Amino acid sequence: MITNTVKRSPLFYVGDKYKLIAQIKPLFPSRVNTFFEPFVGGGSVFLNVDAENYYLNDVDENLIKIHKYLVNIAENSDYFFSNIEKIINSYNLSRSYKEDVIPDILKKKWKKTYFARFNKPGYMKLREAFNKHCDKDPLTMYVLLIYGFNRMLRFNGKGEFNLPVGNVDFNNNVIKALNGYFDYVKKKKVIFESRDFRKFLYTKEYSEKDFIYFDPPYLITFSEYNKFWNEKNEMDLLNIIDRLNKRGIKFALSNVTEYKGRTNEILISWMKKYNAHQVSSNYISYYDNTKKNIKEVLITNYDRKD
Repeated sequence: MITNTVKRSPLFYVGDKYKLIAQIKPLFPSRVNTFFEPFVGGGSVFLNVDAENYYLNDVDENLIKIHKYLVNIAENSDYFFSNIEKIINSYNLSRSYKEDVIPDILKKKWKKTYFARFNKPGYMKLREAFNKHCDKDPLTMYVLLIYGFNRMLRFNGKGEFNLPVGNVDFNNNVIKALNGYFDYVKKKKVIFESRDFRKFLYTKEYSEKDFIYFDPPYLITFSEYNKFWNEKNEMDLLNIIDRLNKRGIKFALSNVTEYKGRTNEILISWMKKYNAHQVSSNYISYYDNTKKNIKEVLITNYDRKD
């Protein structure tokens, strides 16, 4: 059964499907035993699917580290928020969820970017402190994500977090998303893994009452998240989906067929044997925030009333 209230991931991750939930969730099966998501990303989709069990995966180990931390601390959210506040206060970061600490003179001088201007000194000190520790504390990493540019996780070849400060803030939307996440996961059986999607899918057992949602990197777009995705990965994924379909396992695949003059011919040819539903896209690229000519689809192998 699909939940009625749309919940948002507290990671606010680029490519997250939060704004598309209202379009895609009516196309999901009405009843789900175990929900699988090999490309979980920020997690807004699983937060809006009511299932008995959840197996969630992403190749990004740091992303999964944050998810696991949030799940483990869900029963002790007061302790979590207390520690968050200590970090924010220690590094003098803005905190509009509680108080406005940004001087008016800064707001007048930098009307559209005053969050970034105010937070940059503290953010850079926090980033430096985080990079000095080998354990990559998930709480600090989460704070860096919230205040970072485009709310991403990005590391250089040395394993150092290198995302610049963003024009963002720890605000009421973050608090609301965190509380919604905590309330949901502490009532559910949620298992997170960080593996290649092939290994993740091959090691699971499925039944006809299960449902798999795929939101892989898009082959023809230019997001930071998509830069390691290639035609081999695309073909491997589609072949796996075909095998799952033959076993009667329900799936839905989000993807794009056209993007800024490019077409995904592999996908267009493959999807003809399934149901393709047009989706109004909110796709955001790290490299290009301009308006884009894009056709996004949700591909399924079942009737909408299943």
